[in-house]
Amino acid sequence: MSSAAESATAGFLVWRLSMKWRVAVDRALAPLGMTHAQYAVMASLHGLGRSGQRPSQRELADHTGLEALYVSKLARALESSGLVARTRDPDDPRAMRLELTEQGREVTGRAIKVIQALLDQLLEPLGGRHGPRVDVFTRELATLLDTPLDPTRTAENEKEQS
Repeated sequence: MSSAAESATAGFLVWRLSMKWRVAVDRALAPLGMTHAQYAVMASLHGLGRSGQRPSQRELADHTGLEALYVSKLARALESSGLVARTRDPDDPRAMRLELTEQGREVTGRAIKVIQALLDQLLEPLGGRHGPRVDVFTRELATLLDTPLDPTRTAENEKEQS
């Protein structure tokens, strides 16, 4: 670990790792004409579709952590590219259900292979994608993601300490 990383906060390291990953994914997907956000949508649709789900745009936003409005814009763009099909939900006419088209499944399959190879590189220092250290790391990341954050609580604490 570099001396800068040894004195860094966990928040800074999370930020740096997320930026490193985002840049690497964008570069790796560029030859496929895909962005990281598009990949998040399409890979999620791939996984959800394999389990028989056709999520709404809202459900997909919740699943990916992307803003619902952004998912809507991405879905429309992917639909116009022939990669995603959007259909009205018969039970809720305000909701749009999403699924990959045949072309979308093919492109997503290629992208998943690219990202898995990139993930192998990232996780190699921890023993590889299927190693026990990665299992622990993954559980710890999931714990952090499952912990709700209340930004107003932080602002209130700051006011109280002033």
